[in-house]
Amino acid sequence: MIQAFGLTSNSRKALPPAVDDVSFEARAGRVTVLLGARGAGKTTALRLMLELEQGRGLAHFRGRPLHRIAHPSREVGVVLGDVPGHPARTVRGHLRMLCAAAGVPARRADEVLEVVGLVSLRDERLGTLSRGVDRRLGLACALLADPHTLVLDDPADGLSGRENRWLHGMLRAHADQGGTVLTTTTDPKEAARTADRVITLDRGTLVADQEAADFARTRLRPRVAVRSPHAVRLAALLAREARAEQRSVEVVQEGGNRLSVYGSSCAHVGETAFRHDILVHQLADETGDMGPGAGVEAPRRTHSEAGPGPSGEAGQDSWGGEPATIAASEQDTDREGVPEDTRVASATRHTGTADAPCSPDGASTPPPAPYRPVDAAHHDVILASDGDSPSRVVTPAVAGRAAETPDTTESLTVWGRRPACDPDDSTGAILNELRQPGETDTADGTTSGVGPAASCSPAASVMSSAQRFTRPFASRGVDTLPALPPPISVRSAPSPLRPLRYELRRATGIGTGFTTGALVLVVSALTAVLLARVGHTAPARLLAAWPAELPLPPAALGAGLLGALAFGDEFRHPALAVDRGTVPRRLGVLTAKLLVAALTALMLAILTVGCDAEALYLVYGREVAQVPAGWLSLSASWIGLVVGCAWTGVLAAGVFRSTTAGLAAVVAMPVVVLPVVQKAVESASVRTAAGFSMRLRELLLVQWPFGGERYLDAVARVIAQPVGGAMALSLTALLCAYLLTTLRSRAR
Repeated sequence: MIQAFGLTSNSRKALPPAVDDVSFEARAGRVTVLLGARGAGKTTALRLMLELEQGRGLAHFRGRPLHRIAHPSREVGVVLGDVPGHPARTVRGHLRMLCAAAGVPARRADEVLEVVGLVSLRDERLGTLSRGVDRRLGLACALLADPHTLVLDDPADGLSGRENRWLHGMLRAHADQGGTVLTTTTDPKEAARTADRVITLDRGTLVADQEAADFARTRLRPRVAVRSPHAVRLAALLAREARAEQRSVEVVQEGGNRLSVYGSSCAHVGETAFRHDILVHQLADETGDMGPGAGVEAPRRTHSEAGPGPSGEAGQDSWGGEPATIAASEQDTDREGVPEDTRVASATRHTGTADAPCSPDGASTPPPAPYRPVDAAHHDVILASDGDSPSRVVTPAVAGRAAETPDTTESLTVWGRRPACDPDDSTGAILNELRQPGETDTADGTTSGVGPAASCSPAASVMSSAQRFTRPFASRGVDTLPALPPPISVRSAPSPLRPLRYELRRATGIGTGFTTGALVLVVSALTAVLLARVGHTAPARLLAAWPAELPLPPAALGAGLLGALAFGDEFRHPALAVDRGTVPRRLGVLTAKLLVAALTALMLAILTVGCDAEALYLVYGREVAQVPAGWLSLSASWIGLVVGCAWTGVLAAGVFRSTTAGLAAVVAMPVVVLPVVQKAVESASVRTAAGFSMRLRELLLVQWPFGGERYLDAVARVIAQPVGGAMALSLTALLCAYLLTTLRSRAR
């Protein structure tokens, strides 16, 4: 079960928050849909719930916030967009890599592939997948750890009808097994067809929280779509016939040559057009969307309790708020046999601002809903009804006159709120509005909590977020303002549960490492052959293929590139933190990457020397390919150089979040840092490292086992060299920078 309380995003500059005080719940075993147009705040609400964006509020997943869950992937499966995996990685390889991160066996990848129907595409590259297959892969990634809750942001966007049905079938199956499903969509018809409960957002606020049946009844409405070059004439004829036949018909001119006819049928509209020789280009049955505010009942006052109206006479209704256009008079509202939703107005969604029509006795007719979109288009609405009431034609020329009417009862009505159970008790309605949500009067005059299910009418299920839930963080007194919800902090993603296994599968899952290694071996062999042909090259440099004119040999550059890719690919294709777009700065991840980079560099160093020696032997014979004297110390220096370049690439890419920056740091070490170290070594103030082991033994007064002081002496001599000192200095600086950024992110 998901419970969201007071979700509010941070405002940017002078703009209002994208989400403002949104509260709702999604129960287990049900599919809940957040509905709203683009920009309504659906994605922001999900990101606040998942602690991916700073703001305020609370979100509990089965009673716990996300940062209190030890393994979030085992509780919540998230799909917020396309799968950002490496395009060269296979479907099965990507899932196996995520299995290591989630701490589940690798065979789980094959199981979810079978569940989502991707067994035949398991060897396909991610870059070649279609939109539908990518959505299936995203769902497979979310299901890897077998979570209880699924959170998906517009999962059916861009899918075909068949893929859409399959996706919603999967979500329904997950809910039927007791799981919680929360998705978003912009299509109200899809929400009514697939959801158990629909939560409507508009401009960052919750405007409706309804069961799917109530949502379909109040929001969706059948209509006939008509396109004709004589739309105005046809609309007038339809209104005249409906008035003559005493039928409730509403005709809305949508703009241009398009009409929407509510309360009629294609046959009736077609016959009318045929009888009057009107050309029709389109005639089809549709389901019209009445807008986010459809079905919201506003508080009303009866004739008996109404104060002075606009004309100053008692007994007339006066209405505050915003005007709306209705389709029937009081006579046809009370007529039996006509569905109520066919007599309701098209609301201001069709008219923008419209004149509130009057009933035959001159009283102002109340609006059915307080909602009016700001960006609604201005259309001509032709309304017809039966009885003695004449047909009413509302045009943009007369629109907005109701807004000029003085609002004499604005203080007695609260728009956008749930009305009191007794429509005649305006005092009770006001007290209910001022009272904390969920409270009612008891026998002793105090207040007691009543659950949100205590509604007085079906339309009472449409309410604001503040009425449906009592925020646990709000402590409201008589003279005090309600407390703000707690802040939402963005925390780094958790570390992979098996970081070494994850890094091995990441490195071997694509061909970049193998291609780079093969290219390094070929270039090194060719360079060694050319150096031997030129001559005047030391045997050690000849085997390493390191010309004196180059700052680093090809093997060291290749190891640095592979090390930089270890973090660079993570930032470019963030498989570990898909929603955060970054890599978790955890010591476990860093240790695994350094270890795998060291193993890769060691193999590359050994293979490079072996390939160079073999190439020299084949071309020039045994004399050129001889092993130089002091090969043991030279091998240690060679391995230290290659491994140091690999670690420099890893740390620099982790600090600067770029593969290019990591490789640049590797090249900068001999070009920038090395000259500085050489000048420091040549100065008189720096002493030599000779006798380091003897001085260390005298200092500690301890005999090192197995001659350990000799190894320390060798390490000190390597560091004392200019190249070794530059490498040690670079690694120390980058490691400190990485740890500093890690501590800084945690402090934030």
